[in-house]
Amino acid sequence: MTAGDADAVVIGGGPNGLVAANIMADAGWRVHVLEAQPEAGGAVRSDRGVHPDYVNDLFSSFYPLAVASPAIRKLRPEEWGVSWSHAPAVLANPLSDGQCPVLYRDPERTAAGLDAAAPGDGEAYLRLVGLWDRLGPQVMRLLFAPFPPVVSAARLAAELRGAGGLRLMRMMLLPVRRLGDEEFGGAGAPVLFSGCALHADFSPEASASTAFGWLLAMLGHEHGWPVPVGGAGALSAALVRRLKARGGTVTCGTEVSRVVVRRGRALGVVTRDGEPVRARRAVLADVPATDLYGGLVGWEDLPGRLRDDMRRYHWDYATFKVDWALSGPIPWSSPEAAEAGTVHLADGNDHLTRHAAQLATGHVPDRPFALLGQMTTADPSRSPAGTEAAWAYTHLPQRIRGDAGDEGLDGHWDERRRETMARRLEAQVERLAPGFRDRVVARRVLAPPDLHHHDQNLVNGALNGGTASVHQQLIFRPVPGSGRPETPVAGLYLASASAHPGGGVHGACGANAARAALRAQRAVTRHLLGPALSAMQRNLTGGGEG
Repeated sequence: MTAGDADAVVIGGGPNGLVAANIMADAGWRVHVLEAQPEAGGAVRSDRGVHPDYVNDLFSSFYPLAVASPAIRKLRPEEWGVSWSHAPAVLANPLSDGQCPVLYRDPERTAAGLDAAAPGDGEAYLRLVGLWDRLGPQVMRLLFAPFPPVVSAARLAAELRGAGGLRLMRMMLLPVRRLGDEEFGGAGAPVLFSGCALHADFSPEASASTAFGWLLAMLGHEHGWPVPVGGAGALSAALVRRLKARGGTVTCGTEVSRVVVRRGRALGVVTRDGEPVRARRAVLADVPATDLYGGLVGWEDLPGRLRDDMRRYHWDYATFKVDWALSGPIPWSSPEAAEAGTVHLADGNDHLTRHAAQLATGHVPDRPFALLGQMTTADPSRSPAGTEAAWAYTHLPQRIRGDAGDEGLDGHWDERRRETMARRLEAQVERLAPGFRDRVVARRVLAPPDLHHHDQNLVNGALNGGTASVHQQLIFRPVPGSGRPETPVAGLYLASASAHPGGGVHGACGANAARAALRAQRAVTRHLLGPALSAMQRNLTGGGEG
C-alpha cells in the first residue's frame, strides 16, 4: 500500500489512534497511521533514557481502564505479546501519623485494614464495594459507549431503581470529601477515594468527584492496576503488530500539517513535508480538538461558533514528572507502602484540598500532592534485582500566576527552575521515606513543555485531553452539542481524548470514531445500492418488467 492509497488515514498513533486503526482494519479497510513522533504509542511508551539498566515509562504506567475496556479487550493484545503484571498491593497512601491505608485486590483485606484504624469503616467500605458488584458492569458499558448511550443508560437506570435510585445518584454526585464525611469515621478510606479522584482533575470539593474516585478504586479490586511486562511500550507495540498483520501501515516521524477539505468533505491529509495522502473513506484525528479545529482544518471550513468554543476549551492541569533509577527499594517509614505499585503522597484530605486550592488560584503548590509509581515492585523486569525503577508526578496550573512556596517558580522552565521543582517533589517522598535521595542513581526531569514535546496531545503537560469536570463531558465534549466523534466536516472524525468519554488509556474515543466511520460508509453503500437491490428483488419475485 502506498501512502496515497488508503481507505482511512489516522492522524496520530497513540492508543486511541491504534485502536481505531485496528477496528477499521478488522472490517477490511486499508488503514494508514501517520505519527509525528519517532515511534508509535503516544502516551503509552517506555525507554531506557534514565539509565541503560532500567526501563522507565515516559508517561502512563498503570492500566486498569485498558484491561476493563471492551474496545481493547476485543483486540486481545495478549495474543500479540502483552503480558500483565501486578504489584502485591494496588495502592497505598502513607500518612505522617504512621497510618497507611492500602487498597488490595481483595476487598475484604482492604476493609480489614481500614477497620483496624477506624472501627466501622471496613463495613462502610464493603457497602461501596457491594454497589460496584451490582452496578459496575453497567457503569463501564455506559462509560465507554458512544453518546448517547441509550441501551447502557436504560440498563443502568433499571439497576439504579433496585439499588437506591435517587439516593445513589445523589451519592455519586457528591464531592468526594463529603462522601468521606458521610460514610467514614477515619482518615484512611476518604484519602484513598480523594486521591483516586485527583488522578483526573477533580478536587475533593468538586461535584461528581465521588463517582470517579469510586470507579478507579473499584477497578483496583476487579482488575487491579496492572502494568505491561517490560514497559508501557509493550502494549503499543502489540497494537502495532496486530495492525500490520491485518495489512495496516504505521509511518512514524511524519507530522500532518493539514486535512484536505473539498465541498465540506475530508479527502485526505498533507504532511509537513508536503506529501499528500489520500483517504478514500475517512480521516480520523487522534489529536487535541484545539489542534484540529482552526489548525489542521481551517476556520473557513468550519462553523463560526466553533472558533469561540475552542477559545473556551478547558484543559486539565499541567504535569511535572521525575523518573528515577534507584539503587534499592524506597525506604518507606510505613512498610505497607513498599507493596504498592502506586503510592499517593497526600497527608489527608485537608492536604489535598490545600493543593487543589493552590492550583485553582494559579500557584505552584508548595507541598504538592504527588502520585508515585514503583515499577519494579509491579514488574520485576524493569530493573536489576534489588533495585527500583520509579517515578512521581504532580499537577501544576496551566497558567502559573505565582509560587505558593518562596522559590519564585513562574512557569519558565529553565534548568534552575526544573531542579527547584524536582527537589520540591523529591522532598515529599523524603518526608515519608527518609533516605530516599541517597538511593537515586540517575533521574530524568520532565517539565510541562517536555511532556508536550514528546507527545503533542499532552498540551502543556495535560494528561487527560481536557478537564474531566461535568461541564466538559457527555454532550459538552469537546463543545456543547457534540458528544460524538463526528465533526462538521463529512468524513472527518475526532478520535482523541478530546472526544467522549475523555482521558485514560481505554481506546474508547478511537473505537467510537472508527465505528462511526464504518457506520457512515455502510449508510453510503445502502444509499448507492438500494435502488439496484430493490429492482433485483422485484425481478426475483416476479414483480419486475419483462
